[in-house]
Parts: sequence; structure tokens; C-alpha cells
Amino acid sequence: MRWALIKAAVAGTTMVALAFLIPLGLMVQQTARDRAFTSAERQAAALGPALAITTEQDAITRALASTDAGAQEKMAVHLPVVGYSPGTVVGHGRASELAVATAAGQGQSFIDRAPGGFVLLQPVAVDAKRVAVVEVYVAGGDLTRGVATAWLVLSLVALALVAISVLVADRMGARIVGSARRLAAAARSLGSGNLAVRVPVEGRQVDGAPEELREAALAFNAMADRVVHLLAAERELAADLSHRLRTPLTVLRLNAASLGTGDAADATRHAVAQLEREVDQIIRTARRAPEDVPSVAFGCDAAEVIRERVAFWSALAEDEGRRWQLAGAEGTAPVPVQRGDLAAAVDALLGNVFRHTGVGTAFSVDVLATEGSVIVLVGDAGPGFADPASALRRGEGQGGEGSTGLGLDIVRKLAETTGGDLALGRSAVLGGAELRLRLETRPALPRLSRKRR
Repeated sequence: MRWALIKAAVAGTTMVALAFLIPLGLMVQQTARDRAFTSAERQAAALGPALAITTEQDAITRALASTDAGAQEKMAVHLPVVGYSPGTVVGHGRASELAVATAAGQGQSFIDRAPGGFVLLQPVAVDAKRVAVVEVYVAGGDLTRGVATAWLVLSLVALALVAISVLVADRMGARIVGSARRLAAAARSLGSGNLAVRVPVEGRQVDGAPEELREAALAFNAMADRVVHLLAAERELAADLSHRLRTPLTVLRLNAASLGTGDAADATRHAVAQLEREVDQIIRTARRAPEDVPSVAFGCDAAEVIRERVAFWSALAEDEGRRWQLAGAEGTAPVPVQRGDLAAAVDALLGNVFRHTGVGTAFSVDVLATEGSVIVLVGDAGPGFADPASALRRGEGQGGEGSTGLGLDIVRKLAETTGGDLALGRSAVLGGAELRLRLETRPALPRLSRKRR
């Protein structure tokens, strides 16, 4: 925007300057020409009284010498022999005989070209029958004297006007661009999680900013305040809802304690304990202000998390007679996501198998670690997806009672935070549905855009 304002100022000022300065320069040039010929006419008129008194060559020579043009040999007098016929020439004459005769015959001033300039021929009546012609030479340089200086001054004035307009446009553009950049920086800061950022709308740094940008800053501040209030209300709601879960969780914990011994009982008690920890963590996190939430370790070993979650679901699989297989999770597979988020995503994928397939349906989990990504394949031997597109749309779950339609959407969002994706298809081994989760392990390269020139 700043350069656009400067270019517009240069273009506008240049057009205005040319519109005024070119006619003014031409007028100066014409004035210099008129001044030169007017001076020549005065020089010629100065000899009129002398010619009216005498036509003697000595007297005329002395009269010529007393004038500026005569002293510079730029003036001559053509004395007639009789009538209009040219005769004796006193001084340094440059005009042709035809031009002199024409001037004498017309009885008025006459301008003719001469080598290196022009000559002004002024007829003067000596007596009733004779007419003398006074010649004044005007050099070409006399017609343009001072014109070059005038053009130079006018050009400097035009450049000064352009420079001033550029300076003014630059100052205006700096204020506008500065205000716009502060607004953009605040928007980026808010997007990165800084809820305390606000755009200044008063003070020296925003003086001169357009009213539209002030209104945008006020709207941004109002939006930021609204976001803070909404997040606070959301935290309170999450805390309240989580607190309501404590009573049924207590009942579940007591019932799980009475199950006795066995793998299923231990798995149930472990699940209830983990659920209690998650609820407590949600309440503590919701009660904290965003700036007070401690930072957590970013990144985990996907292979370890998958082994742990598959082991957890294996107990339920054995109870339902499901054959299962885990492959590719023997080593390590670091991914740039939090451990809890990845565990929740794996639970959503495996829970989807148990919810949408019948008892005894086999499933498999494959982990493939490549140079730039980690791919998790969860396949089953069930009927597959009737409509894969709708299955990925948030809130459109078809799992019957207890299904919210949010599981696969949560998995998809986790994948997209790393630059990966979630794809649905058909398993080539088991023949049923297959969910392909791809997590990128390195930052995506920015796309280069070609600029038109």
C-alpha cells in the first residue's frame, strides 16, 4: 500500500506539474523572442530623428556608433539613391536588397531571416520622395537568452513538487501501513493463543490513521474480548460437566471393586481409574486461566502408544471372540503430537471397529514408519462403510445409541495438525473397512507462488 500511494502521488504530481509548467515554459520562450524584437525596434526608432535631419554618411555613422546595436555592428542604415531603390549602406548590413526594397515599399517594419539569426527592417521617410531603411540584426542566441535557465528552474520546481508529494504520501502511507501491520500482528498473536493482545486505538502511534482502520481495531478488540469471555464460559461448562461425572464414576469404581479377580475385572478397574484421572485433569485444566496452564511435552512415541492401547482393547476382543493382529509396532515411531491426544485417537479408531462390527469380527492394526510420516492402518472384516464421505462429517455418526459422530472427526483434526490426513477405504486383507491415519513427522514446506510480472 505504501508503494502504491507513492506511485499515485508521483503520477498525479507529475501530470499537474507538466500541465502547468510546459505552457509556462513556452510562454517564457515566446516572451524572450518578443523582448529581443522589441529591443531591436527601439534601436531602430532611435535613428529616426537623425535621419529626419540629415542623410550624410558621417553623421549617420556617428549616430550608429552611439547606439548599442551599432557599437556591436548589429545595425545598419540603407540610404536610398532615389525613391525606394537601395543605395549606400552605412554600417554592417546583412539583409538582402530584395528584403530592403520590400520593407521600403511596404512602409512598415519587416522581419527577414539572415545568417545566424534575423534582421528587423524599419523604413524611415527621409523626405517626400525618399525612404531610408534601418536594419537591426537579432542573433539566434538573443531570441533564447534566459530560456534555458527558465526551463531549468521550472524543472527544479517540478522535481521539488514531486519530492514533496512523495514525502507526504510516504508519511501518510507509513501511518496507514503501520496501523494495518499492527492489526495484522495482533490477529496473528491472537491466532497463536495470546488472548491478552489488543490493538491500540488511541495515542501517538495511531495518530493520522484512517477512520476505517480505527473501526477495524475497535472491532478486533471487541472480538478478542468476546473470545476471552466465550473461552471462560467454555472452561466453566467443561468443569461443571466433568464434575457431574464424579457421581457415576464413583458408582462404577465401587462396582468394579466388587468384580473380583480376572483379566476383565482388572481391565475394567484400570479403565475406571484412568477415566477418573482424565476427569480430574479436565477439571483442573478448565479451572486454570489460559496463561496459567503449564506447558506439556510435545511429541511421543506412536509405536509405544499403539502397543499400549491395543493391549487395553485386547481384553475386550478376547471376551467377544475377535481375532486381532498388531504389526509394525516393534520399534519406535516418534510423532509431533501429545501422548494423550494420540491415545484418544487410537481409542477412537479401535472403538469404531467394536461399535460398527459384530461380535467375533477380526481386526488388525498396522504401523508403518517412513522418513517423513507415520501411517496407522486399522482394518476389520466387517461390512465396511456404506458412505465414507458422511462418516467423516462431524456429528453424523451412524453407530446407534451412544454414538456422537465425533470420533473420526477428532482423529482427522489430529492428523491435520501435523499436515497429515485420515482416509477411509476397504481393507485388502480382511475385506472390511480400513481407516488410514497419516501423521507427518516433519513440518510441511511452504508452497511457492509465482508472481506475475
